[in-house]
Amino acid sequence: MDNKKKNNAITSRDEDFAQWYTDVCRKAELMDYSVAKGFIDYLPYGYAIWEGIQGYLNARFKEIGSSNVYLPTVIPESLFNKEKEHVEGFAPETLVATYGGGQKLSDPLIIRPTSEVLFSNLYKRIVKSYRDLPKIYNQWCSVVRWEKTTRPFLRGAEFLWQEGHCLFETEEEARKNAMDVLGIYQKMGEELLAVPFLTGYKSESEKFAGAVATYAIEALMPDGKALQSGTTHYLGQGFGKSFGISYLGRHNTLETPHQTSWGVSTRLIGALIMVHGDDNGLVLPPKIAPVQVAIVPVKMDAPGVLDTARKVKDKFLSMGIRVKLDDDTSKTPGWKFAEYEMKGIPLRLEIGPRDLERGEMVLAKRVSGEKVTAKIEDLEEAIPAMLETIHHEMYEKALSFLKSRIKEVHSLEELKAALDEGYIGYMPHDGEEETEALIKEKTAGGTCRAIPFDQPDLEGLVSPISGKKAKYCAYFARAY
Repeated sequence: MDNKKKNNAITSRDEDFAQWYTDVCRKAELMDYSVAKGFIDYLPYGYAIWEGIQGYLNARFKEIGSSNVYLPTVIPESLFNKEKEHVEGFAPETLVATYGGGQKLSDPLIIRPTSEVLFSNLYKRIVKSYRDLPKIYNQWCSVVRWEKTTRPFLRGAEFLWQEGHCLFETEEEARKNAMDVLGIYQKMGEELLAVPFLTGYKSESEKFAGAVATYAIEALMPDGKALQSGTTHYLGQGFGKSFGISYLGRHNTLETPHQTSWGVSTRLIGALIMVHGDDNGLVLPPKIAPVQVAIVPVKMDAPGVLDTARKVKDKFLSMGIRVKLDDDTSKTPGWKFAEYEMKGIPLRLEIGPRDLERGEMVLAKRVSGEKVTAKIEDLEEAIPAMLETIHHEMYEKALSFLKSRIKEVHSLEELKAALDEGYIGYMPHDGEEETEALIKEKTAGGTCRAIPFDQPDLEGLVSPISGKKAKYCAYFARAY
């Protein structure tokens, strides 16, 4: 196997991880920087990854009764201000339009940072009876948050996402919806992205503004930082009461519905890049890769080489495999090999005159650099099996890394040392916001990332930070 650094256009991960990430985003042609600071242009290859995520999630969401809708990009400021706690959470990040058609607006328009208020206003108008429930709506859109520091896919002034907003009669139904979607997100990591997640609920300090409870999926990056990759929220009845959403209940009384919201964003692309990438560029899991197999004919003018490559391509297409045949004569095979390594294409097939004589093709696995040969007649069976194996190997490798980077800690000093060394700290926590503020200050940014649903026996456990009785055990890490 040979997967050593070959591409000098990319900074080594060990040398400068942040620069490596930016190099990969640009050299693999996932994005480019747009003319407005903090905004990016999604290029076809990067957007194709997002389309793969959309396709997977749309199918799963419909299984739980969700329908797609689309609401406006702007929110009147007067409407936005109705939900006080929500506004306080997002006010510093909002972009506000104050002029339209050359005239100053009497009610400025906020470019949506999220759409709870829009959905709440919609539901106020259309929900009249318990027979109208549940409402399980999702929209695919972009949102704008005026971030001071931006990084492609991870944190931008604008990003793409999906946001589900739902109404239910009971708290039990609403909480189940939030947990069901969390399960969909976790499965997406395993089945599509080959990215394992820690799951749990957020502490009071870290939960979504206006939520009763926030649940999250957290991924660990190779530099030791956590990445919040998706959240679901039980919003309770707060938004409903603020916006006057009521319906005639089963017993002829006016009731307030229970609300949820949930979303993942193009931040998942950032997770993909960092979790799997190496010094030669992207390494994409087969199930999300826009191109799963690249066929590179060598000495295309030799009899039969190109014809055979075309037949193999057509066979793969008929099998539903995403395949690219590179018959460009202006570039050398070596250039093509480096290009497809950069783009993280899971499998590369090479065929030349000698291979053709033996009835074989050379198969190169991007994840390891390993090369094997396979009979052309066996490719129909061999390729799907190999793609499945690659996906499984990538997930297990990432899962092993995640498990190896969780460390139990018993003091503030141990927690700081663990975070400095790129670990996630696991410890008893009293649940107090003051304790979390102290941890963040003393560990240079360590925060409570997730509180696991499965908890140990807490009898006799205390927070090693405050000495107070433990409310639960939690994961702490620095984060993007």
